[in-house]
Amino acid sequence: MKHLQIALWGVLPYLALAVLVAGTAWRYRYDRFGFTSRSSQLHESQLLGVGGPLFHYALFLVAGGHVMGLLVPESLTRRLRISEQEYHAVALTMGGAAGVAAVAGLGLLLYRRLRVPAVRRASSRSDRLTHPLLALVLLAGLTATASSVADPYDYRLGVAVWFRSLFTLDPDVSAMAHAPLVYQCHALLALALFALWPFSRLVHAFAVPLGYAVRPYVVYRSRGRTSSPSGRTPDGAPVR
Repeated sequence: MKHLQIALWGVLPYLALAVLVAGTAWRYRYDRFGFTSRSSQLHESQLLGVGGPLFHYALFLVAGGHVMGLLVPESLTRRLRISEQEYHAVALTMGGAAGVAAVAGLGLLLYRRLRVPAVRRASSRSDRLTHPLLALVLLAGLTATASSVADPYDYRLGVAVWFRSLFTLDPDVSAMAHAPLVYQCHALLALALFALWPFSRLVHAFAVPLGYAVRPYVVYRSRGRTSSPSGRTPDGAPVR
């Protein structure tokens, strides 16, 4: 086995994970208030109102599809009596639609960032690296999905096996080394994105306000109903 393959598929994933974890911990320790997407809604809201939800919701679907495809083994779907033809048909249609929607949403956000001067000036150095890298990751994944129409390669017997082997600390390097080039490029770009994650605005994904739904109500009192020592409001009405 070549040393380059071992470095790419046996060592690099753990290095990217280490940078992701250590970088996030460092960012939280020294820049806790920087866990934000740096909203630019005040500069422009129309394109953001369309591109933002489209990108984020589609990205959730893409992430869910990756969880199903990489973590769920083929033996489990076989036990559930889901044929490979049915599985790949659903993965192709739903995964392809989610990928196209995510690319379209990101395209709108990038167009907005380039078109609106105030938003463009608010872009940081990490944004100029993160946005093209994120676009390449999505395009590579979409290309891999489209290639499955003509290519008989089953990623569940190759890429997915390699991915699950990472959790056992015994990477199946050969499973990924024999994958088509487009899958390898997609994986390498994703590793680069994860390594960059803590140092970009993507870190706001770790600051989801889960407590918002169960927070106590905030009570507001109207100034017009403020009571006076006489027991009446400023307009003369009695306080009830």
